Amino acid sequence: MNPTTTKVPLATGLPPKFLWGVATASYQIEGAVAEDGRTPSIWDTFSRLDGAVANGDNGDVACDHYHRMPQDVALMKSLGVDSYRFSVAWPRVQPGGRGPVNPAGLGFYERLVDELLANGIAPWVTLYHWDLPQELEDAGGWPNRDTAYRFADYAMLVFGKLQDRVDTFTTMNEPWCSAWLGYHVGVHAPGRQEFDASLAATHHLLLGHGLATQRMRAAETRPHTYGITLNMGTADPAGDTEADRDAARRADGMGLRLYLDPLRKGEYPADVVADLAARGSAMPVQEGDLEVISTPFDVLGVNFYFGQNFAGTDVEGNRHEANGEPVVRAVFPDTPRTAMDWPITPERFTQLLVRLHRDYPGLPLIITENGAAFDDQPDETGYVADDDRTEYLASHIAAVVAAREQGADVRGYFAWSLLDNFEWAYGYDKRFGIVRVDYQSLERTPKQSALWFRDSIAALRSS
Repeated sequence: MNPTTTKVPLATGLPPKFLWGVATASYQIEGAVAEDGRTPSIWDTFSRLDGAVANGDNGDVACDHYHRMPQDVALMKSLGVDSYRFSVAWPRVQPGGRGPVNPAGLGFYERLVDELLANGIAPWVTLYHWDLPQELEDAGGWPNRDTAYRFADYAMLVFGKLQDRVDTFTTMNEPWCSAWLGYHVGVHAPGRQEFDASLAATHHLLLGHGLATQRMRAAETRPHTYGITLNMGTADPAGDTEADRDAARRADGMGLRLYLDPLRKGEYPADVVADLAARGSAMPVQEGDLEVISTPFDVLGVNFYFGQNFAGTDVEGNRHEANGEPVVRAVFPDTPRTAMDWPITPERFTQLLVRLHRDYPGLPLIITENGAAFDDQPDETGYVADDDRTEYLASHIAAVVAAREQGADVRGYFAWSLLDNFEWAYGYDKRFGIVRVDYQSLERTPKQSALWFRDSIAALRSS
């Protein structure tokens, strides 16, 4: 490895037992989409739609992690991380989303868990990171209530085989993205644009979380940690006006409280319910659902990338669009941007974590994703001197320290991502990895940010 030459100071201010990790997702890295009995997911289908993914890219090969897993685990060990957060591909384990387990598919994750444990790395399992079996989408997808029950069945197939070696199981990753981007905006798989379907998908994703958590806990042969991961930012008024404050409230309601209130309080937020009713929409709640959704869990995964402001007027100053709906317009803060054109807002990270501690107390927080894409420039060896990404990580880890100093119970941090990978609708154009992947040779090269992360972990452990 090249020695790190960055001037970015190492991370400080966190205890030796703080959990450090790296994270990935199955469809983004595994490849091998038609091997060992795996059937198509909605992302296999979506990535083949004209114009859906940049450059017509897909995850057929991705990082070829399916065949290079031991090498990737060795990389993690070299970085000194405590844990690896990975997701399980539903159509690899249960082809078609129904019926018995596929031993060859689940066998891959057994080998991965064994390899991690042999290298002193704790596996952190995410059961769903967006790769719904296409057959279940054909039957209605997440807007179909039955999908929640199919998910719980699948979860038990994984849990039954891995619970002896895995301590932590996360049900869902970012249900907002699955529901909102997949079923309303249409920029993620399956690419539908149906507002009410996105509400139904939200409810059924949460229901699936509750059902799976109940069943796993009832079947456990030893104690485990159960959780869910939400992507969250901040929603602040763009200005000191009633319209902007209302826009921020609406954005916060649909982006954060619509998920955390039922999970932690057993109810959807009243103001959001009223907003939906005003447009003739509602969450498809059946008797007993909220009791299932609010099943106690042990840890909240927090995925954070940036905070936003919201305006209640459009760019021309109008308060209502043609359909009569109130305007809710995102306005990025005036800060430096990443290659995704996302603002860099570490102070909003602290704000979010402190707010979660205040409004949803008693739940330990783990940062399950945080990182940034930049336009990396490798040298002739493939090494990337990514000061920008290193500074991003340093400032956001410092934001975690600041939140802990204000009482937030944050116990760990997973960098997103271990590897450059298939970045959903952006294809291979955007690189989030702290390890560079040459997409032709598939060679892995740790970037400066990886070496900084490694050295920070070592220094914190010895402090």
